[in-house]
Amino acid sequence: MFMDRKDAGRRLAGELAKLHGERPIVVAVPRGGVIVGAEIARVLEAPLDVVISRKIGSPYNPEVAIGAVSPDGEVMLDHRLMNAFNLEKQDLEKEISTARQELVRRLATYRQGRESLPWKDRTIVLVDDGIATGFTLSATIEYVRRQQPEGIILAVPVAPAEVVEEMKKKVDELVCLIPSEEFYAVGQFYLDFSQTEDAEVLTALKQ
Repeated sequence: MFMDRKDAGRRLAGELAKLHGERPIVVAVPRGGVIVGAEIARVLEAPLDVVISRKIGSPYNPEVAIGAVSPDGEVMLDHRLMNAFNLEKQDLEKEISTARQELVRRLATYRQGRESLPWKDRTIVLVDDGIATGFTLSATIEYVRRQQPEGIILAVPVAPAEVVEEMKKKVDELVCLIPSEEFYAVGQFYLDFSQTEDAEVLTALKQ
């Protein structure tokens, strides 16, 4: 169990200490991932940036992630679910447009006019507060890869064991403190998993 996201970040930082002095960039997924990432950035004396991919919900059930949009507008679709719902990409135009607009809005909120750091030829430590299915995060990883970094290290406190194995194929290194065989939700591994507010994210990024 982790006390909270800061505790998880400090524990992950201990596993990533080898990167100190290698000029990595910590790139965190808001909201909760930024709190975890801020602790890692502090220990590694590394800059902290954000990246967001937005879930595309099914027209029949918005809670079901049928795809994801990355920051450059690229769309990744879960073709297994698309077939199950008998959907084509054109059927999701409204959902894709909504996701893109929300992604732009949230990035503007968190960056506060600051440009993204250049990630090319740098080691990127990609951080979230946990992984459930990993679908939206996969879209994020593909986006980060398109920025031509030297390498991508995915660092998360907890994830289902089978998802960890899948994610290992997508990044250069994966650090997961708890690859759980009995996973129900990310929050089950935190004593305090209260919702992170935008104000907390902005404070962490400014620090």
